[in-house]
Amino acid sequence: MTIAARLDAWKSTGAISAAQHEAISALVRRDRLSVFVELNGLLYLGVVVLVGGIGWTITTYSARLGDAAIVSFLTALFAWSIRYAFARGLPYSPGQVEHQVFAFDYVLYLGCLVFALDLGYLQAQFNLFRPGWDQSLLLASAVFAFLAYRFDNRLVLSLALSSLAAWCGVRFSGFGLLRTVSLRTTALAYGGSIAAAGAALHRAGIKRHFLDTYLHVAANVLFVALLSGISETTLYDPYRVGTSLDQSSLYLTALLGLAALAIFAGVRFNRFAFVAYGVVYGYLGISIPVLLQVSSFTALLAYFVISGTIVILALVALARRLGRAA
Repeated sequence: MTIAARLDAWKSTGAISAAQHEAISALVRRDRLSVFVELNGLLYLGVVVLVGGIGWTITTYSARLGDAAIVSFLTALFAWSIRYAFARGLPYSPGQVEHQVFAFDYVLYLGCLVFALDLGYLQAQFNLFRPGWDQSLLLASAVFAFLAYRFDNRLVLSLALSSLAAWCGVRFSGFGLLRTVSLRTTALAYGGSIAAAGAALHRAGIKRHFLDTYLHVAANVLFVALLSGISETTLYDPYRVGTSLDQSSLYLTALLGLAALAIFAGVRFNRFAFVAYGVVYGYLGISIPVLLQVSSFTALLAYFVISGTIVILALVALARRLGRAA
């Protein structure tokens, strides 16, 4: 029996879905495969490298080039990128917009990164936003959010959300809240607010496809904050700090609850990334207090081998289930 016949038999029995059958059959027939995603990622990486090279050049030769030349060049490049976007972009729509020009998204992303570089240089050299330099982060977040919604770019939206997160951290630190607990509370509040904002905009019908970006950022922020709480409170001496075990249990319970929610929602809505978040972060949350009780290297190695195998098998099983449901 040929491979193609076996694939047809598996499809007829329900062992593989129609989409899986088509994907594997294309490999068997040696059809041409799309590498758009890979090229897209490489081009975005190329933009980041280009801006990194500009930043390195400015840092190395700033004294020779002069402030006026550097600011003029960065501002002109940003202005050209935005002019290009408005000239070539399609009109705004609350739904998804696919721009016809191939280079459009990369030019827009380049402009956003250059704007951040320009803003940072102005603040570093001229203290533009004194005394509250963190306002530059808020300005950058607002500009990125506007451009993301105007030109329908989720990567620019991620820049807006990360800039807003940085502003929240700096703002609360500026009030003297330098303790890890305060920053963790800020992170939890930020993650919850971002998830709620994404859900509200999705319900309002404004760029519904942006919801995944909001939830990716919120999930990682919330999971990392809860992991930080588990690791910090677990390391306390229970004889010196009587509430450390209670705090650690509270953070662990919250993390496992969020992990269960992420796995359920990922399976329900066919989003494997959130399933992976739930499994991996849940595993790390359980591992932190367990490893602190292990003193033997052999036991430590056995734990990682056994638990790691279970986690991998769980991810494979969930991936197959989602693949069949696709």
